[in-house]
Formats: sequence, structure tokens, C-alpha cells
Amino acid sequence: MPEFLNPWQQFRQQMPITRRWAYLDHAATAPLSGPASEAMQAWSRQAAECGDTVWPEWENRANQVRRTAAELIGAAAEEVALVPNTTAGINLVAEGFPWREGDNVVTLANEFPSNLYPWMNLASRGVEARRVPVEGGRVALDRIADACDARTRIISASWIGYASGWRMDLDALVALAHARGVLVFLDAIQGLGVFPIDVQRLGVDFLAADGHKWLLGPEGAGLFYVRREHLALLRPLSVGWNSVVVAHDFSRIDLNLRSDAARYEGGSRNMAGLAALGASLDLLAGLGLRADRSPLADRVLDLTDDAVAGLEAIGAVVHSCREPARRSGILAFELPGRNPADVRRRCLQAGVVLSVRGGNLRISPHAYNDAEDLGRLIEVLSESERWPK
Repeated sequence: MPEFLNPWQQFRQQMPITRRWAYLDHAATAPLSGPASEAMQAWSRQAAECGDTVWPEWENRANQVRRTAAELIGAAAEEVALVPNTTAGINLVAEGFPWREGDNVVTLANEFPSNLYPWMNLASRGVEARRVPVEGGRVALDRIADACDARTRIISASWIGYASGWRMDLDALVALAHARGVLVFLDAIQGLGVFPIDVQRLGVDFLAADGHKWLLGPEGAGLFYVRREHLALLRPLSVGWNSVVVAHDFSRIDLNLRSDAARYEGGSRNMAGLAALGASLDLLAGLGLRADRSPLADRVLDLTDDAVAGLEAIGAVVHSCREPARRSGILAFELPGRNPADVRRRCLQAGVVLSVRGGNLRISPHAYNDAEDLGRLIEVLSESERWPK
């Protein structure tokens, strides 16, 4: 009789990376899922053999990706634009918002650069980017509140800190902002694909995420959410043929912008990337990822708990907050007396993939990882005392 496989073992079989690597680096660039890889190859064959005769099929698939992505975040499809990356989504808000000189945006000092530079770039328009200090990776909401005043228009923050793994209290953040008449932009790239999020229930105003991390898609294919009531608020950037109501009638020039979020897409899409992203979205949805719940989150948190126990047993110091509501799939730690870059190099030599961020080592397992992967990590790290210094 065939061996019974639980959902996580079945998931693991959909990840070709497991044949060679203990891949614990999904907060950096994730490996493609098997379905995503197959979707890209199928698109490539079609493009080579059929050219644009199958373009309508690609267009339908892209719109299905939009619908699936919308369902996964609790949005309407009309509120989702398909964009190249998180940075593109952030800039749609930063450059499209109707700022007035003297306005300000509040963000965190330890944000990933893509969630800092677009706001800092507004200085020439008289808009101040206020960066709230973060100590020990722990975000204090009262500090965010203190940074706001009557001219604060947007609070921009990451759902999960890329270096620390701190998971934001989204209900409290949105309530804090809206009580002051401030909108919320959420960089969701380090949570989407594992943790559930319902943007309608939360009241998030804008959200962006690329597909190449926890969503297990390729680089160059992501999503941007804009709350329906804000669709006319942002000035569309990079307006092109696909931005208007008569998108497919090229002989008719009528700058009548589409009424949905697709108005922000401009021109041709990354059809190969979107096909791959859609395949991974379907895979994750099949594993139970929903806007209101996600068994993947429980699995990932269990894995990081197991990793903490193993790391502490060999003398590693864990720096990520492990409070139940704040922990995530990102775990930052150090091996006292060891150079992080050297540790990473030796891990790669042993087939274990992790990162160095903020001066610490960082692992970020997905739900398909297992005890064997964590065991390989601990085994390599436990040998560090014998490494030459």
C-alpha cells in the first residue's frame, strides 16, 4: 500500500528545492514551487510555438490570478492591481498621493529600504518622512502615535519586520491611524503566503507584496491593493494602453481611466511571472490559506519554536521576539564569537540556506520544511566550535 503523506509532506513533494537543500531563507528569495516552475515552462513553450495566438488565454489567467489574490486578502478583485514588485506598489502611493507642502508620512526606522526611500524621496515636494526609532526590533505603537500630528497623511509599516521578525498588531495599528484621520500603507511581503489577512475587516487602506518570498513565486510578479474608496485618490503613474476603459481598442484615444485598480497597471504584464505566481497561489490556497485563517501559519510557528529550542541548546542567542502574538516565520539569532558571514558560508557548503540581516543570522522556514531540515541546520552550527578562528 502507498505510504500515507500528511499535507506538509505532500507540500514538500511540490518543492523541488528539497532534493538538494535545507532551504530556510524564504524571507529573502524563495525557491519556486513545482507548480510555478511548470507554469513558467508551459508559458515558454506556448510563447515559442504559438506566439500571440494564445494571448487571450494568458490574459484570462492573469485576471484569475487577480481574483485569487483578492480572495486571499479579503478584497474585491477590482481593488487589486498586478504589479512587478512591492516597491512599485509603494511608489504608486508615495508618488500618486495628493500631498501638500508641510504634510508628513510616518514610518519605522528599521524598515526595508524600499519602504523608506520612496517616502524620503518626497522631501523635494515639502513632505517629511518621519522615521520612528525601533529598539531591539520591538515596535512601540505609542511611539508611532507620538510621531503623528495634524499633518500626518499616511503611516507606512511592514506587517513583519524583515530583519527582526516582529509581527505587527494590525488591528491596533489601523485603529491608531484611523482615529487620527491617517491612512495605512502595509508592506505585506514578509507575511503574505503564510499568515491570514483580511484587509476589509482590518480597514487597511493600501497594501503591496511581491510574490518571490512566502508566496513561492518568481521575482517580477506581485500585487497592489487599494481600498475601493481610495481608487480615485491616487494619481495613476505610468499610464498606458491598459489603464483606460477602451484598453483593447488601440485606434480610439480616450483618456477615460478604468474604474478599478487595474488603472495602475499601465501596459503589458509579466505574463510568465503571473502564470507562475498563480500556480503557487493555487497551491497555497489548496493547503488552507484563507483571508481569515491559515494552517500554514501554525505550521511555520511550530517550526520556528522547534528551531529556537535547537538553537538555544547549542548556545545560540535568539534575538527575535517569541511572544505568541509577535512571532513570525523569521528568526534572528547569533552564535557568540562567530562571524555571521562565515557561518552562512559554511552552512551553504553543507547544503543549508540562511541569511545575514542586521548583523544577525536569520532563518525563515516555510510550511514544507521539516525536522530533517532543522536538524541539518543545528548539526552544522553545532560544529562551529571546531571551526578555525
